[in-house]
Amino acid sequence: MIAIDLGSNTIRAVKYDCATHTKLDEFERIVKTADKLVKTQGITDDAIERIINALNDLKQRFHISENEKIKAVATEALRSAQNKDYVLSKIKEATGIEFEIISPEAEANYTAIAVEKCLEKCDYVNHNHFLLVDIGGGSTEITLKNKENVLSESFKLGIVTLTQRHKTPEAIKIAVKKRMKDIKGFLDFAFNTLRKPKLFVASSGTPTTIAALKLGMNYATYDAKKVNGTVLSVEDLDFWAEKLMKMEMKKREELVGVGRGDLIISGIYIFKEIFKAAKYRECVVCDDGLREGVAISECES
Repeated sequence: MIAIDLGSNTIRAVKYDCATHTKLDEFERIVKTADKLVKTQGITDDAIERIINALNDLKQRFHISENEKIKAVATEALRSAQNKDYVLSKIKEATGIEFEIISPEAEANYTAIAVEKCLEKCDYVNHNHFLLVDIGGGSTEITLKNKENVLSESFKLGIVTLTQRHKTPEAIKIAVKKRMKDIKGFLDFAFNTLRKPKLFVASSGTPTTIAALKLGMNYATYDAKKVNGTVLSVEDLDFWAEKLMKMEMKKREELVGVGRGDLIISGIYIFKEIFKAAKYRECVVCDDGLREGVAISECES
């Protein structure tokens, strides 16, 4: 089956074999879904065109047939957009793919399913008890999973919307710090309710990018299998934030991907503040996220 995740910055898809529980192929493209969303309150025609082009390329790459099982989900950018119905109808008309806008709770649950599998594959003993942070383009989800119990909260703190609302790194830092009271409140509640886990895990573009840089990879040489299970510290975030800030944008985008040069700095600031608020010394990174969770869930059902 094929699972597609239309995020606020990136579209990610996976072709998954339900019989063997393995990935057959994967696809990722920066489409900037949430570009100008802060200003216009909607998804622009340019963004819709980028999404449609990416989906048509995806269909070719995956050799999608009419009988193929596809589950396509959209997250915060579409949840927030005033023109969501128009956007989804244009996408379906042009590609034949119908998207479902999922709730933050569903998004967190799907991602937690994938992360648990990732931790299990990486041989973590307590793979079903973890705190997860998922930093997206339009929102950040924080989830605590303890066996079958899941607590999650979605915060409107995303790398695209944050960067477009606050133009300088200093303004972004201040904006992130202002949101920490709500996040700390949720963390206190979650830790008191389901116990604080030993494992702190991060999924999504910012942590996976920093993990790849730490391993000596760049956007072109990125290898998800190597990234899964990589451990990061706050010192790693400080090191790469300083290093990336000193680079010219062209060089920075060679490392992190075109269209991500300014966003990665916002992502690091969000990640670092949550890291500190949760009071962990290290974090395990999993590339597997929403798309894998959707695929696993669909296969099991």
